[in-house]
Amino acid sequence: MRQLPVLLLLCAALAGHAAADDFMVRISLDQATRQVLGSGNHRVLGAQTIMIEGREVHVIKVLTPDGRVRYFRIDAETGAFLG
Repeated sequence: MRQLPVLLLLCAALAGHAAADDFMVRISLDQATRQVLGSGNHRVLGAQTIMIEGREVHVIKVLTPDGRVRYFRIDAETGAFLG
């Protein structure tokens, strides 16, 4: 019976650690912009964070080497490029 409180404390500590890890995955607008710049020879024209369907999305507006304007959408929580 003595082990139950210790086990509960350990579970609570692990749950707090998992929540901290989830927070660390999040990427900033600056990090998202650098991610886009690393994916090609682009010139950034603008960047903002907006809500799309309840999720934060970084939208990076770039000028491509061939003169086209392109928008990259990056999930602020995961850092994944969105289609």
